[in-house]
Amino acid sequence: MNLMRQNTKNEKEEIILKELEKIKEEAINSAGKKYYSILVKQVKEIARKFQTKSREIEISALQNNIIPERYQRNLGVISPSEQAKLLQSKVSIIGAGGLGGTVLELLARIGIGKLIIADKDIIVDSNLNRQILSTENNLGKSKTEFAVKRVKEIDSSIEIVGYSVFINSDNVKKVIEGAEVAVDALDNLPSRFVLQKACRDLKIPLVHGAIAGFNGQLTTIFPEDKGLELIYGSNKDLPEHGSEVELGAPTVTPALIASLEAQEVVKILLKRGKLFRNKLLYLDIEDGTIEILNL
Repeated sequence: MNLMRQNTKNEKEEIILKELEKIKEEAINSAGKKYYSILVKQVKEIARKFQTKSREIEISALQNNIIPERYQRNLGVISPSEQAKLLQSKVSIIGAGGLGGTVLELLARIGIGKLIIADKDIIVDSNLNRQILSTENNLGKSKTEFAVKRVKEIDSSIEIVGYSVFINSDNVKKVIEGAEVAVDALDNLPSRFVLQKACRDLKIPLVHGAIAGFNGQLTTIFPEDKGLELIYGSNKDLPEHGSEVELGAPTVTPALIASLEAQEVVKILLKRGKLFRNKLLYLDIEDGTIEILNL
């Protein structure tokens, strides 16, 4: 039975590939190099025709050097095979505020195929200065609900699951289970340690980001690393919040740290580049200083 299913799957993949070969178009990128291209509407048409997901069509195309035009600008730094890997990857983002909303947007646009977002907050006026998911029309609405909607507007083929919860030791593993990377976009210290423990238990790398005023920090923590203890000390008797409650959260700081968090995620998934692992990147964008501290 399994062999029959595999044969049927292979036959379907061959038929889809023939369809892709038939409709692909030769294009020239901004560097003057030729490549074969396929548009979003063509991907959707093939997906409907063969009753499959658009993402699977894009993966098949990339594996055969046919470039979905939505990812054409990624080429040069991301290969077709790496783009296919991103489409097959799953990332969990905890927090949908100034950090998490931007991380979510960036990962959706770069092509992460499966996303999880968790946050119980609603959108309020004070979010409008920095949170990419917040607009006047969304005031009073669930951050998670709108996050899911936003991702589907960017790419309807992305599988996204939203959890309208504040994480705790009882629910956190459900929220991150199956993810290849988790992103700490939280705004309180106790929850950060809860997330780190769950990531250790499930052997999931964690990308940590935090901001306060014009200051921001970033580190990547693998399950065997000491991690947050080296930054904040013991997780006993932690204050609920860090210095961000006094220094505020201006527009640019979370956008910058979120961009760096998204890039760390991509590097982990593609196993390339140098991670800020066992290092703390500390930025003061008012003074224009950057420090990299060994942990």
